[in-house]
Amino acid sequence: MAKIQVSETVKLNLYTLMRKTRATEDRIVSLYRQGHIVGGVYTSRGMEATTVASASALDAEDYLFPIHRDLGAHIAKGQSVLNILLQYLGRGTSLTRGRDSGIHASDTSLNIIGNVSHLGAMIPVAVGVAMASKLRGDKVVSLNYIGEGGSNIGDFHEGLNFASVQQLPFVLIIENNQYAYSTPTHKGYRCEKLSHRANAYCIPGHFIDGTDALTVYSTVRSAVERARRGEGPSLIECRSMRMVGHSAHDDASYVDKKLLKEWEQKDPIANLEKKLLDEGILDRDKIEQIGRDIEQDIDAATEDALAAPHPEAGWAGQGVFAD
Repeated sequence: MAKIQVSETVKLNLYTLMRKTRATEDRIVSLYRQGHIVGGVYTSRGMEATTVASASALDAEDYLFPIHRDLGAHIAKGQSVLNILLQYLGRGTSLTRGRDSGIHASDTSLNIIGNVSHLGAMIPVAVGVAMASKLRGDKVVSLNYIGEGGSNIGDFHEGLNFASVQQLPFVLIIENNQYAYSTPTHKGYRCEKLSHRANAYCIPGHFIDGTDALTVYSTVRSAVERARRGEGPSLIECRSMRMVGHSAHDDASYVDKKLLKEWEQKDPIANLEKKLLDEGILDRDKIEQIGRDIEQDIDAATEDALAAPHPEAGWAGQGVFAD
């Protein structure tokens, strides 16, 4: 795979978006604990490099198919914090008009197609969009995600096989965060690396450090460019660690605390910050300014989202049947 050089502008943007992702998720958890949010809250602490850097490798016209732990991908594709909070709070002005919560939402203005709870079910849909792109000749790429646990379901294999046979512009990322809910990876599959499964479909498979934003960006960008050239799909396994429970109500007591301690040293934001400080791209003043800007954005979005109206009862039947 050709090495992609990452510009200073992209590096700084990745750092800013990763911090924005973590701060937004922290605010969402706070609102959940205050009783403002009902339903599941799934966060990506420790995985921000994978979600942000992968989506940042797309062009505006490309399609993003995120799953439940990919808030960073939504933000990197251009979604506002306000829309995210409106969605979590179930407000009538949210992307789903209060019909769903979390980031189960699409925004076709940004070419974001939201997920459903059956993880893996969106892989054939993303492959279908890639098929449409090829038939139209518009060179648009579909980027989709799945967890290591979800990579065992039939849709994963059927989707990859079809994408390979048809040489479609499709990139699939396995977010291997080492726990499928409470099931550790060694109880879910026997292969050393899930990226080895790419061999069965005669497509490139890449195993990378999912906590290294620059590696993720470079690898995904190369795969996207390859797909855009008509050379077919790629499978990328990003290894990281879910530093929190499966959701906000889960204390992750089943995770080895020694393992968490080891992965704390690989914090994607702290490590990128150190690298950019060493390269002179960041300084302490800029770090503090970025933090202030993010906090102001989230505070303003929180205030507006909490003040937004709830959905009207009569809306429940709209959009269900054809007029």
